[in-house]
Amino acid sequence: MEIKTINVEKPEEVNFIFGQSHFIKTVEDIHEALVNTVPGIKFGLAFCEASGKCLVRWSGTDEEMIELARKNATQVGAGHSFFIFLGEGFFPVNVLNSIKMVPEVCHIYCATANPAKVLVADLEGSRAVLGVADGECPKGIEGEEDINWRKSFLRQIGYKA
Repeated sequence: MEIKTINVEKPEEVNFIFGQSHFIKTVEDIHEALVNTVPGIKFGLAFCEASGKCLVRWSGTDEEMIELARKNATQVGAGHSFFIFLGEGFFPVNVLNSIKMVPEVCHIYCATANPAKVLVADLEGSRAVLGVADGECPKGIEGEEDINWRKSFLRQIGYKA
């Protein structure tokens, strides 16, 4: 067994969701969940098939996001894992619950725009996702000024009233 760290390759501002599912039907069902939750959403989706032809299956509404999804899914290469890359102005918080409700979805590893690394175990013919490093380590504990900024920011962007 070899443990590998795979950098998620994407532009800095692009959000993505990385998860695990259990069936080829995932591609169509996640696609439907996304377009039914946010009409006009721009996204790319790629799913690593774990049996049969073992292809990277894909779908989406935006060529750039589709290419990011296919590229990263191929690099991670873990069976039944999937990537969803969201186009500019679309965020995981708006679609995450819909994706979690797709019957085939087993687990969401992360949903972020941060730099991320996927830790995989390469088992000579199959790969397992061991975890995801999302962003950076904390640099301290928030103080009153930080709390005020956080609360103000969430209201400024419309997530709290």
